[in-house]
Amino acid sequence: MYRTNPLKERLRNRGNVLGCWTMLGNPHITEILALSGFDYLILDQEHGLGDPTSLSLQLQAVSATNATSIVRVPWNDHVYLKRVLDAGVEGVMIPNVETAEEARAAVAACRYPPLGRRGTAASTVRASNYGMAANYVSTCASNLLIVLQIESAKGVENIDEILDVEGIDVMFIGPYDLSGTMGQLGNIKHPDVARAIEHAENRIKARGVPMGTVPHPGCTWKDMFARGYQFVNAGSDVARLRDGSLADVKAFRETYPDHKLSAA
Repeated sequence: MYRTNPLKERLRNRGNVLGCWTMLGNPHITEILALSGFDYLILDQEHGLGDPTSLSLQLQAVSATNATSIVRVPWNDHVYLKRVLDAGVEGVMIPNVETAEEARAAVAACRYPPLGRRGTAASTVRASNYGMAANYVSTCASNLLIVLQIESAKGVENIDEILDVEGIDVMFIGPYDLSGTMGQLGNIKHPDVARAIEHAENRIKARGVPMGTVPHPGCTWKDMFARGYQFVNAGSDVARLRDGSLADVKAFRETYPDHKLSAA
């Protein structure tokens, strides 16, 4: 269902938004998370399950709620972006952008000519309500949220040139992959990694571009907002299912230490 995108307006007005990853590609899980009140859901097709075909069921689940749907695509690929845009997603996240050229290519893939290179089938695709949203072609570029991920040392090095590219709505710092490109995978508190993150943060904030990330070790989503981020992912469907299950099982085992699982 084509509709206006309130997430863009909230971010443009310097508001904070809280989201959640969904990795499992399941429309029922997606619907539960959307109904719970998150501002947005990132439907992860880089590391999560799903493809442009199965995506439509998740988007239908989100469309009946106030949450904004964002797909993280596997790569900066204009063909894949075209598929998820035609499916009707309200935002896209493009991983591992390292240069201004890559940033321009990402934005161009999301726009119809002459502003970009997106192929058009607006008369028939779900994104335009199967051709029934008369204003789709004229408004879809301004309505779509484009999130670019900076998650490498090279991306941080080129941050100013990337920020010069018109059309970026959110710059999302991926701390874990960034730490890996610096030989410190997962060690986000390493001084070199911390300095790289801080440099990226300072440059993004100086340009007034909304900044996104995930909570860092020892920092909650509240801490990240206090640090100047506006767009923060608070966990995932996998983590919520896993952690809740582990906590219950642990408590049960502590209460009944002699309990044994029945043989299969």
